[in-house]
Amino acid sequence: MMQDLTITTIQTHLYWEDIDKNLAHFDLKIEEIVGPTDIIILPEMFSTGFMMKPEELAEWHGGKAFSWMQKKAFEKQCVVVGSLSVKDESNFYNRLYWVNPDGSYQYYDKRHLFRMGNEHLHYTGGNKKIIIEYKGWKICPLVCYDLRFPIWSRNTKANSYDILIYVANWPEVRSYPWKQLLVARAIENQVYVVGVNRIGNDGKGIAHSGDSCCINPKGDVMTITKANEDKTETITLSYSFLNEFRKVFPVMLDGDDFEIMD
Repeated sequence: MMQDLTITTIQTHLYWEDIDKNLAHFDLKIEEIVGPTDIIILPEMFSTGFMMKPEELAEWHGGKAFSWMQKKAFEKQCVVVGSLSVKDESNFYNRLYWVNPDGSYQYYDKRHLFRMGNEHLHYTGGNKKIIIEYKGWKICPLVCYDLRFPIWSRNTKANSYDILIYVANWPEVRSYPWKQLLVARAIENQVYVVGVNRIGNDGKGIAHSGDSCCINPKGDVMTITKANEDKTETITLSYSFLNEFRKVFPVMLDGDDFEIMD
């Protein structure tokens, strides 16, 4: 029988363009986690905030923030997930890292770049979605603006994944779409959806309310961190609940075959 999975979300403020302060801050937040957990999820660009100066602040792979993720994954004996501004050869990426306790990792480069914030002028978009197998679960991690593009996250008839994770710096002014789209992704894909967003104002004065949450495959909101609350929450996802719901209501069997073209 497949084991349940425990996920910890950290909704908190970020120090604008200050890697050292953010890493020290998340040291304290992770210390607050009581009991074992399987996955710790941090917001988008958790070491800098959603900044558009990668020429100055992006780190090479293996840099300070990535090494910190490896250290925390080892110390807590769990996966650590979050995105960073990364330089790779001549390009910059908003890169989500999935870091395992043994230091191994996988990464996903954000595909949909937020043009209203000029992200497309500073970063290169990714073109490959990843599905991670972990403790028998299949997990698809994505980043912020990807949430608005359902084809990119679309599950398959064979249920290619079980959990959809979004890490974000999603502004408060659009908190309603954030909350509604997370529910929609859970329902249409018959998966758990976990959205982790920051709080507080960034260096451009843009407010973020968080509204981090976990939604089950039926679309029921299991947890939602209160708006603007600095809080770490842990929840256990039931594989038997997911499996039974898919058996009694196998909607994905009638899904459409499709191919995504660049």
